[in-house]
Amino acid sequence: SCYLRHARSRNYVSEAEVCKLESVPLDFGDYHPLKPITVTESKTKKMNRKGSTSSTSSSSSSSVMDPLSSVLDGTDPLSLFAAAADPVTTAATTDGTRKKRDKDDSSAVGNDFEPWSSKRGEILARYTTTEKLSINLYMGSEKGKAATTGSAVSEKVRTRLEELDDLEEGSQKELLNLTQQDYMNRIEELNQSLKDAWSSDQKVKALKIVIQCSKLLSDTTVIQFYPSKFVLITDILDTFGKLVYERILSMCMDNRVSLPDNFSPDCVNDTAKETCLNWFFKIASIRELIPRFYVEAAILKCNKFLSKIGISECLPRLTAMIRGIGDPLVAVYARAYLCRIGMEVAPQLKESLNKNFFDFLLTFKQIHGDTVQNQLVVQCVEIPLYLTLYSPAIDWILQCIAYRAPEVLLTEMMERCKKLGNNALLLNSVMSAFRAEFIAARSMDFIGMIKECDESGFPKHLLFCSLGLNLALADPPENDRLQILNEAWKVITKLKNPQDYINCAEVWVEYTCRHFTKREVSTVLADVIKHMTPDRAFEDAYPQLQSIIQKVITYIHDFSLLFSVEKFLPFLDMFQKESVRVEVCKCIMESFIKHQQESTKDPVILNALLHICKTMHDSVNALTLEDEKRTLAALINGFIKMVSFGRDFEQQLSFYVEARSMFCNLEPVLVQLIHSVNQLAMETRKVMKGNHSRKTAAFVRACVAFCFITIPSLSGIFTRLNLYLHSGQVALANQCLSQADAFFKAAVSLVPEVPRMINVDGKMRPSDAFLLEFLCNFFSTLLVVPDHPEQGVLFLVRGLLNVIQDYTWEDNSDDKVRIYTNVLHLLSAVTQEAYIYHVDKVDSNDALYGGDSKFLAEVNKLCETVIAQILDHLKTLGKEETLKRQSQLALYFFNTILAHGDLRNNKLNQLSVNLWNLAQKHGFADTKTMVKTLEYIKRRSKQPEMSHFTDLALRLPLQSRT
Repeated sequence: SCYLRHARSRNYVSEAEVCKLESVPLDFGDYHPLKPITVTESKTKKMNRKGSTSSTSSSSSSSVMDPLSSVLDGTDPLSLFAAAADPVTTAATTDGTRKKRDKDDSSAVGNDFEPWSSKRGEILARYTTTEKLSINLYMGSEKGKAATTGSAVSEKVRTRLEELDDLEEGSQKELLNLTQQDYMNRIEELNQSLKDAWSSDQKVKALKIVIQCSKLLSDTTVIQFYPSKFVLITDILDTFGKLVYERILSMCMDNRVSLPDNFSPDCVNDTAKETCLNWFFKIASIRELIPRFYVEAAILKCNKFLSKIGISECLPRLTAMIRGIGDPLVAVYARAYLCRIGMEVAPQLKESLNKNFFDFLLTFKQIHGDTVQNQLVVQCVEIPLYLTLYSPAIDWILQCIAYRAPEVLLTEMMERCKKLGNNALLLNSVMSAFRAEFIAARSMDFIGMIKECDESGFPKHLLFCSLGLNLALADPPENDRLQILNEAWKVITKLKNPQDYINCAEVWVEYTCRHFTKREVSTVLADVIKHMTPDRAFEDAYPQLQSIIQKVITYIHDFSLLFSVEKFLPFLDMFQKESVRVEVCKCIMESFIKHQQESTKDPVILNALLHICKTMHDSVNALTLEDEKRTLAALINGFIKMVSFGRDFEQQLSFYVEARSMFCNLEPVLVQLIHSVNQLAMETRKVMKGNHSRKTAAFVRACVAFCFITIPSLSGIFTRLNLYLHSGQVALANQCLSQADAFFKAAVSLVPEVPRMINVDGKMRPSDAFLLEFLCNFFSTLLVVPDHPEQGVLFLVRGLLNVIQDYTWEDNSDDKVRIYTNVLHLLSAVTQEAYIYHVDKVDSNDALYGGDSKFLAEVNKLCETVIAQILDHLKTLGKEETLKRQSQLALYFFNTILAHGDLRNNKLNQLSVNLWNLAQKHGFADTKTMVKTLEYIKRRSKQPEMSHFTDLALRLPLQSRT
């Protein structure tokens, strides 16, 4: 009961001086914790050779040495073992070398070359069909299993020869009426069958599968699916080519050492060469041209095993073979495959690639011949659609030729294309494949060529699309820019089909944004609105419309300029599907937060963005995911933080009031608004230097009222508690004492509602730790809150203690006692003559009571109650299973008395000794902690005003655990 009457009198200023760290002057050149460490390592190597003594060497390293490596002195036993097993220590395993070689082969073509794999998905997605397809499946032959281990070699050879004779007559099964997906699944099954046959050493069966697949490439019955079929079949050919190459490579292994990366045919053993020749002979015996061409092209790389010039001899021969393919579509894809293989195995042999293309130009007129026209009539395919089937192949051939090609060659190709009639298809591929800079520099020439093209064949708008894509990557000559836009837009705006129109407009919007002002951008957007509004055509073009918005905000970062583009907001109105509209709004908000450097009060920006944020907010419903809510709230908060009316604080508060009414369904936005309004109140205080006028005092009270009526609408209990506390602190700082009391009372009355378990990041967690943290923070604030004249001494502390007393705590929790102990810290601070901190221009209880004896007596009564509660709890922990907790709490309470109590008081002194003994009584105390605590007491006893600690130290025995 004597605890607080004799609370240790504190001089906080002198205590701070004693406790602060010693400052040491530090030169810039001296050690700094963030500088990289340099470790100097000294090694002593013992040399056991004759006549040598031990020598010491010192080395400096800029990184910390690996202790394991340094112990081994660089001689890792596994490395030594491997070196002993293999005389050629530099040789890696087969697999590693093969991977490296594959990497080196591909590196002959640089990273600036777009690989075939990146085009594959696009082709499969674009060239589809709803018509039924058919496929011939190879079913295998029993002859392949005739040879057994007991057979003579001659029998095995004869069987193989019979199989080869039967190569193209293996039993087949024709599957009809397949959907596109079924067809793709069957092809994938064939690919797997090929791998299975190979792994089970049925090489002839594997070859038969590849031949049957290659034959499918001569079939153009469903012509619009042909490009996708080509992609699927060539995947199988690639698999086959890789398997054959790796098989022969594995035969070249000599003493487990693989061939070097750039091996010559001289390094290849006879067995491998014979096997390789055998493969080429097998393929040469295929009767049909198309499978023979494709299968040989697939294993073209294997020529490296036979001859240095094998590939360079084969490429022209294979190029010439393609002349025998009658169907121009089949032929052009064969050329594309040869170019692809050529770029992979011999990118330096550009001559053959060029010859391939020039051959194609010579046969180009076939496309418009009678045979093709008749085929199209039978299949009901229009010429423009048919011509687009050529694009992937011609684009690829031209890309291979144009790669790092000199300007002269590109110009020559362009001239050759000019000379051909109906050359729109070629022109399109030239623009797709050649470097963007080359096209952009000759933009007007290309526009002239596009104008001359025959409209009946390849559609002109696709040509303008291709030109626009180039101009998005490279800039044309400055003087031509406006004329280019006018010429292109003349054609685009006349397009009747909304889908064709929007595909072109999407491409040219980027060019317009890149080179022109908001007037031209607005004109283009207006034209898009005009074309896409009739018959609600915009509903089928949301991806393109989204892309247009994305391009506009990519190039226009000044949002006052963006929203002054007359047709920008009407353009947004076309997004009438809610999910798409919200995505577009999110894009705009992300761009604003990323690019808006300074806060704004521009009414054009505010009105537009409030509308956009409202659209996002109104999309939230009961089914909206939490992640989506968080994303939307973060974007709206980013906008709110960027709004500032400078010194016009009333306008700022009006904006926050409007925002609160608009965004009431997103809790994080309301939390942000409360923080923003509190910040506004503190800004007002800063401007007035704490001396509020009648007007600013009324304004600050309005801010406080905003917070007070907004907080109850939040659902998170700890969000509300912390905001009540924070807002109360702001009210106190602005001398709004009755409002501060209201916040603190609200916080006190909310504590009983804290549930036992709360949701933290989707998981249920006990709330005790969060409540303890909040209450400690609350006590720190209550120290400086002056008592209400009508409410009695420490009325808020009393109210809080009553709530804590009635709160239902977990059975195994000691948080209640820890809180009471923290209350003792507060009550000790309350009795000091001058408090450790104050709020400017607010008189705390030290000034109000001035150490009045009645006040101290009231505090003392409060203290008696708290100590009694703590001691009662310690008694309840006397059972065996709770003795450890009793020990910890006793020591915790002892430390509180040590820090805050005046131990010259005998009763208090005796209480501390009893607690010390209780902490050690059952052997649960940590000996190290007890020793350190005792040392601290002895050290403190040497200070002049702490001499009574000497007697205390003598009364505190250390008990051993035994």
